[in-house]
Amino acid sequence: MAKGIIKVKAKTSGEKTKVKLMAKHIMESGQRKDKKTGEMIPAMFLKELKVMHAGKDVFMANLGTAISKNPYFAFNFAGGTKGDELTMTWVESTGATGTEIAKIK
Repeated sequence: MAKGIIKVKAKTSGEKTKVKLMAKHIMESGQRKDKKTGEMIPAMFLKELKVMHAGKDVFMANLGTAISKNPYFAFNFAGGTKGDELTMTWVESTGATGTEIAKIK
């Protein structure tokens, strides 16, 4: 997958930071057939998604084939200030990985 698959909106409010993120990914289960060729479409889905703030995990998801295309997640965590960075890492079933950075607003 290409870099930049995760769109993030993170905003601090008081002592909490609210995070909304969407991973632009096809999340192919490997159980469908290509209508033109009749061949099975290989599985290609996000297996793991992790969000870190200041070196600590604030969100982690182990995903599988039952997750829909372009999955959306929303969560809160204690701490965070405007301008801080969130580091998102993902692992795909194909072995591809990525790391992306977003700032808290």
